[in-house]
Amino acid sequence: MYNILTLQLFRVIKTSIKRDFLWYQTIVSRYILYSYCSKCNKKYVANMSIKCFQGHNDIYNGVTIHSIEEPCPITMFSECLKASLETWSEQKKRTIWFRVHLSHSEWIPILVQKGFKFHHAREEYVMLYNWLNKEIVCNVPSYAHTNLGVGGFVFNEKTSEILVVKEKNSIGNQFWKLPGGYVEPGENIDEAVQREVLEETGVQTMFKCLVTFRHAHDTTFNCSDMYMVAYLIPCTFDIIKCQTEITECRSMIYQQIKTYVNIENTFTK
Repeated sequence: MYNILTLQLFRVIKTSIKRDFLWYQTIVSRYILYSYCSKCNKKYVANMSIKCFQGHNDIYNGVTIHSIEEPCPITMFSECLKASLETWSEQKKRTIWFRVHLSHSEWIPILVQKGFKFHHAREEYVMLYNWLNKEIVCNVPSYAHTNLGVGGFVFNEKTSEILVVKEKNSIGNQFWKLPGGYVEPGENIDEAVQREVLEETGVQTMFKCLVTFRHAHDTTFNCSDMYMVAYLIPCTFDIIKCQTEITECRSMIYQQIKTYVNIENTFTK
């Protein structure tokens, strides 16, 4: 009787152990499978989320990326940039340009770490480039290096008077000079000088020709500078000075010009 009870108890214990083992084995197997699938899924998702920048191809076999057109979270930018550079290198691209808007300025340190250099900057963006072709010396041209200014030689043929002004914001002693200023981007020289004269003196003019010019270096922002003088004929004669830029504005005859005007300063802006 004792042996029978012992045998039955042994069978019960064996069955319980076997059941527990199978349960444990199932749990462990499921955990291993879950861990493996989870890692694969994360890797798959990560690879899917890393995209290459598209940009705009140019005629010099380069690519220009505008951050506004292709925004990328800073957490993903480094990987996306790495993948893009690898693709562009395989495609034998020469120069990669990144036009980074102010709202994406956190890209800049990463771009610099990846070999990008500054080319130029404007108020709303900075342009960086990376010359990928290691077999050829970089021949990317420098940004615009010369400023262009104009002065209006407004001559009244009837009275032999010349229109001159004194600038309000000039440093040091104020002097008489020709009205004028800088040529705006996309603006023609004749349009610029007529605009500047009208803004500073209120006199409308007609462009006749260019009289002379001078070329100087190491001026504003360490750029070269060209200053052109244009011969203008006045169409109106009422002088209305610009209150924010001009302290005095008048017409002088030649004898007065010789007395009051510093000829050297007259040919500066």
